Amino acid sequence: MEIKKLENSSVELTLTLESKKIEEEYSKKIKEYAKKLTLKGFRPGKAPVSLVESKYGPEIREEITFKLMEENLEASYKDLDSKQRPLPYCTPVLQNEDELLPFKPDTDITYSVVYDVVPEVKLPAYSGLTVEAETKEVTEKEVDEEIERLRQQNAMVVPKSSAVEKGDIVTVNYVELDEEGKEKEETKRDAFTFTVGTSYNFYKIDEDIVGMNKGEEKVIEKTYGDDSGMGSEYLGKTVRIKVAVTEVKRKEVPELDDDFAQDIKDEYKTLDDLKKATKKNLEAAAENQNKAAKLDALVKAIAKDTEIQIPASMVEAQLEQEWREFVQRFGMSEADVEKLMSANGAGKEQFLATRKADVAENLKYQMIIEQVKEEQKFEVTDEELENQLKNYGQEITKDNPNYEAFKTYAEDDVKYNKARDYLLANNSFKAPEKKEEEKKEENK
Repeated sequence: MEIKKLENSSVELTLTLESKKIEEEYSKKIKEYAKKLTLKGFRPGKAPVSLVESKYGPEIREEITFKLMEENLEASYKDLDSKQRPLPYCTPVLQNEDELLPFKPDTDITYSVVYDVVPEVKLPAYSGLTVEAETKEVTEKEVDEEIERLRQQNAMVVPKSSAVEKGDIVTVNYVELDEEGKEKEETKRDAFTFTVGTSYNFYKIDEDIVGMNKGEEKVIEKTYGDDSGMGSEYLGKTVRIKVAVTEVKRKEVPELDDDFAQDIKDEYKTLDDLKKATKKNLEAAAENQNKAAKLDALVKAIAKDTEIQIPASMVEAQLEQEWREFVQRFGMSEADVEKLMSANGAGKEQFLATRKADVAENLKYQMIIEQVKEEQKFEVTDEELENQLKNYGQEITKDNPNYEAFKTYAEDDVKYNKARDYLLANNSFKAPEKKEEEKKEENK
């Protein structure tokens, strides 16, 4: 066995498959074929082995040799360091296959495969640094905005008898008309509900239905320019849409008082209780954001002096994962999501292309934290393990058949989080220096 490092975190592994093993398997396989084959002039399974070999030998030898090469490769992994084994999503590629064929009898086969491995990471100093990082503090305005969000969230939706206004919730039937005024069936949509002013409707008809009443119908003409957000199919075109308003509702927002606070949570007795709790929650969220911002700034600083060759297969695997998550957010099939994106001149390839650089950078940052985790050799207590297993949202005990896999995963998560905490605790952070324009603005 010989392993050679290549560029971009890949290696070439060279192995030898002994002829003795090949010939044993070949002889066994020839006999199996002879028992199954029917050759002209012989009863089924009675053809001489020599005849079967002369007729099918090369194909059988090729089949069993490739099978044994694959088994030999799999068996070799146990003798390799974990960092020398293929990444789980990377398939080893056989090199110079044409030069190996045809396989000759009584001959050892020396072959090579190339595959991606975990990148090597050599870190610079990662403690005792001072890094600039943007942090935020919770303002009273943000507290008021959050309480207003709670008011809107708890608003009652009630029928309305007057005309449509911005902010109303309307239900409409619509259909596009052709040049002759006939309905285009493929564009028809009934009982479509949206909030006026949000533009959460295909034809962007918010302003056009303001003033309409329940039961009213009209034809709207719209011309879509470059700023309309419509797909290329509609840019620069004028379309006619027949719209019928079938329902008009409005939001009744609760008064901002002690009763409202109690409706949010029983433990809040007064509006002041709600405000204090809201501020405390926002401050906790801000603290988490500040930690994330500090860690991001620190890892970026470390990354400047760290060379990591991220293999293409690692980037591609992460891109595919992001694409699957993107599709899931739509609650539609992948084909339907691509169809929707194509209306705006985009698609899967464009999505992957726009994400590729960020994904590679994020993987680099992740590898840096992984290396800190490895170098610091963090321990995981039973309590930490138990708490992490609880975070997975199910009861995972030692009776679970997959317990060991869950345990390994949980221990890794705990150590990764400890590496992040280690970096935050062993470095200093300061606010970025203000630009001249910002200083002038403050002095006004």
